[in-house]
Amino acid sequence: MSQRIVTELQLSGTGWQALERTVQRLITAGGYTGVQLAGAAGDGGADVIATRNGRRWLFQVKRWRAPVGPDVIAETVAACKRYDADIPVVVSPSGFEPRVRAQQEQLSGRGLPLQLWDRQTLLRQAARVPAAPLSEREPERYQLRSYQEAAVGRMMGELLNGTRSALVVLATGLGKTFVAAEFHRRFSSTRTGAKTLVLAHRNELVYQLERAFWPMLPASCATGVWNGNERPSPQVLADLDIVFACVDSVAGAVNSGRSLPDFGLVVVDECHHLGTTAYDTVLEELSAGDGGAFLVGLTATPWRPDGTALRRWFDYPIADIDLVRGLREGYLANVDYRMYTDNIDWQALSAGLPKSAPTLTPRGINRTLFIEEWDDAVVGRLAEAWREQDSPRGIVFCGTIDHAERMAARINALGFTRAEAIASRNSAGKAVDAATRNRILWDFADGRTGVLCSVDVLNEGVDVPDVNIVVFQRVTHSRRIFVQQLGRGLRLSPGKDRVIVLDFVSDIRRFAAGLSLQDSLGDPSARRDPRVSIGSRVTFMRANDEDERGAQFLREWLGDLQAVENAGEDAHVLRYPPGSALSKVAKQ
Repeated sequence: MSQRIVTELQLSGTGWQALERTVQRLITAGGYTGVQLAGAAGDGGADVIATRNGRRWLFQVKRWRAPVGPDVIAETVAACKRYDADIPVVVSPSGFEPRVRAQQEQLSGRGLPLQLWDRQTLLRQAARVPAAPLSEREPERYQLRSYQEAAVGRMMGELLNGTRSALVVLATGLGKTFVAAEFHRRFSSTRTGAKTLVLAHRNELVYQLERAFWPMLPASCATGVWNGNERPSPQVLADLDIVFACVDSVAGAVNSGRSLPDFGLVVVDECHHLGTTAYDTVLEELSAGDGGAFLVGLTATPWRPDGTALRRWFDYPIADIDLVRGLREGYLANVDYRMYTDNIDWQALSAGLPKSAPTLTPRGINRTLFIEEWDDAVVGRLAEAWREQDSPRGIVFCGTIDHAERMAARINALGFTRAEAIASRNSAGKAVDAATRNRILWDFADGRTGVLCSVDVLNEGVDVPDVNIVVFQRVTHSRRIFVQQLGRGLRLSPGKDRVIVLDFVSDIRRFAAGLSLQDSLGDPSARRDPRVSIGSRVTFMRANDEDERGAQFLREWLGDLQAVENAGEDAHVLRYPPGSALSKVAKQ
């Protein structure tokens, strides 16, 4: 079959967002790395950025009816300077004004190799893309791990045996979307011509899913998005092989009487959200999991927000691996988790003991237990961890923007690497424009920046598999955010044998989580893959030495670790610790 990454219908029948993503997929398939979609309000003239052969490429994409003129060229050249890019490219299916060609020659004479991609250039570039998926051309990057291969095999078995659905439960970092993409590839080989619908409950997830599928797709497979931002026509929808859609958009179309294409496979990401009216509408329309389309569910937990299971749609998980099992069995990077107790003010807690022993809330104990920020000591521990890793790359999760900026300044002053703060707003409260965020992330991906001090940007949706140092400092307690942040460093990548986690705790519930993780990793009944070296551990530290006495005291005091870890701010789950034992720890 011919390539369908770029088609005449895509160039003429879709909007500007679809054109930007078409360029993104085209250059990804063409071998560019670090490809990011930068287009947004305040993008500074960059829509797609990427690296190839060590040079940084910046793409300005214009979906105009008229040819592009000199003003766009000037804007793109300025964007190149701002992003520190080497090669500017202007993409315009409607072509360029004659003056632009002369402008291109002038820039070339000044050493700036401006490229102009019109409709014919896009089609020629697409024709050069090999037919095979990127995963087949670069198997070292995309080869399925043993548990992923087993999951895909079981899914195919369910399909061939006539089962209605398959549920995949994999923790963050274990590649559940990768599993779904490979299953789609094999599904398509057995059901020629069958279309696939991939559903999510948020617009942002829809875009992430499409990007995750691209490396597994042949050039003959056309993809598109249907969500609150993009509404493809019936003609375009009918032409697509895979539609990545927001469930609300599809449900709205069904409710308005619009018919859907004949989808043979439906994939639901974060399927613990199933059960809403929108999902019921779409799945019933397609008879998904009920004699019609084969239904695949992806989630990190098989429990819905209302506490009920997913048995209405799925019989049982064909794969079920949580974070702890992923660590124990070597499916994630080995974690050297160091939980510091230096900032516990044991003496203040001991001095504040009342004669009676009232129950305490996490909020109340946190106010008494922890000293103020200790940034210099944190940076010192980070510098030591930096020297332990062969190719260090780190993220520091901070609680406030001011704190992130102070931490970046302290790291830069020490000089062992370059650090930058990244957040949605700066310390003055002004929104950080997309161009600045994109440039910071690009510098981090390229290795020009070694450490990011993040507040709210890297919790989800940013793929940084090379990160091997993660620092938690004064982070608000949230198990969901904690797992997302930890997952940023646990993904395996070539040459990465472990991730060092430095946790400077500021919440008693995090101690409970650390003790629980320590217990889980130390379970002697754990089944382990003999082919991998397991080195995951959780260590409590004080003054850079192991604090076994402090850890033992915390374990005895906290008691029911799960109850403490999951407690709300004002839940009365704690009592003051025993006085004699507390005094011994305070005197260490």
